[in-house]
Amino acid sequence: MQNHGMIYGYSRVSTVAQDLASQLAQLKAAGCEKVFREKITGTTADRPQLQKLMAALTPGDVVIIPAVDRLSRDTTDLLVIARDMRRAGAGLRALAEPVLDTTGDFAEFVLAMLGVAAKLERRRVAERTARGRADAKAKGVKFGRNPILTVHHQQEAGRGLQQENHSVASRVATMSVRIDE
Repeated sequence: MQNHGMIYGYSRVSTVAQDLASQLAQLKAAGCEKVFREKITGTTADRPQLQKLMAALTPGDVVIIPAVDRLSRDTTDLLVIARDMRRAGAGLRALAEPVLDTTGDFAEFVLAMLGVAAKLERRRVAERTARGRADAKAKGVKFGRNPILTVHHQQEAGRGLQQENHSVASRVATMSVRIDE
């Protein structure tokens, strides 16, 4: 497929706290004229910027991604996205995996292998996260919101504190709980 159309980029990170700067610099250096970017999980294909990219594709366009796992972490979704790009007449290239070029004869085979690799990496990330949480819990770190101090408990704490001239709110704060209002 010869490129007579636009060169698009697609950049994605999983969380709002993560930075897209490195991916954007790579895509700009690769010649992307327009980059669709988002901060959302790659475990689903239901992503607003990905949908806008797909709707913009015309024959001769090329989509460049920093790595295959930026496009999808699910093998089936990856193959469907790539198929839909090909149906639109657009090509797909990954900077981190130069073998990924959907204009070649082995495109589906390569996509399937890379999709499996992305899914395995997602599983490894989940395992590392779970291991880190378990280690933290073993060290006494508490996760989640503080328990709620019910109105009844607030009244009981207030009765006991009246003699000590403390407010219920100050006592609640020392108890590591929150008042549900």
